Amino acid sequence: MQIGFVGLGKMGGNMVHRIQRDSEHECVAFDRKAASVEAAESHGATGVGSLEDLVGKLEAPRTVWVMVPAGEATESTVLELADLLDPGDLIVDGGNSNFHDDIRRGAELAEHGLHYVDVGTSGGVWGLDTGYCMMVGGPREGVERLGPILDVLAPPDGWRHFGSAGAGHYVKMVHNGVEYGLMQAYAEGFELMHKAPFEIDLQEVAGLWNRGSVVRSWLCELAERAFAAEGNDLEAIVGHVSDSGEGRWTVFDGIDRDVPTPVITAALYARFYSRGAGDYTNRMLAALRNQFGGHDVERAAGGG
Repeated sequence: MQIGFVGLGKMGGNMVHRIQRDSEHECVAFDRKAASVEAAESHGATGVGSLEDLVGKLEAPRTVWVMVPAGEATESTVLELADLLDPGDLIVDGGNSNFHDDIRRGAELAEHGLHYVDVGTSGGVWGLDTGYCMMVGGPREGVERLGPILDVLAPPDGWRHFGSAGAGHYVKMVHNGVEYGLMQAYAEGFELMHKAPFEIDLQEVAGLWNRGSVVRSWLCELAERAFAAEGNDLEAIVGHVSDSGEGRWTVFDGIDRDVPTPVITAALYARFYSRGAGDYTNRMLAALRNQFGGHDVERAAGGG
């Protein structure tokens, strides 16, 4: 089977590598960075310099997997591909798009005879070796056509079809919201042990918890690796935690459906605080304590 790949970053590049290494399928690969295309070629893919070239090298019915950042980059890529492809061809979005966009895109592309499948993809940089967990949405015909590629990218029994366009990214959105909560709980627990009145080796704790504990997980395995690389104090790491949107979407969807998500919401807000977003809030709190109780405030240098 042939498949076109657009976007050869950490995830897309490794996915092309896995397909070329572990199967007889053929990848035609494009990225705006020439070095990324060259890397794909080194793994056996056919590199191209434009979307037009990519479509031209694929035999009908074509399948093109888009693996670029969610938002405008994905939107513009899908629209450009839609103009180049023919009825019966398939576009796959394997990034982290909002499921509302998938529902709209699926309907719009269907009007032009194009299939659209959304694949929520989890596995990060480790997916090359361990495989990717894949949450799939879209018409059954398109999913069945994509199945041989999903079988290569996922570990055994590692993908599922959850419904029409948007269902895959919806499940992935909630997956990432849960991930926020899990990571926050681990972070808070390990900080408690870091400040405990004992000399606790946190790498040892993480390793132990993965041997029979009810809180064992791959995230805990990664914690063990992080402490091994960075030490107990994590001194070289700045506590600035970004978010890519899925946690926010999960919270918004919970509000829309009257589903309380206090853990996920708190984890999202903790990320905001990590980026200094609560600095003014904390200054206001200090000022109010000073006003009503005469409590001392710490003042910035030159602040009077």
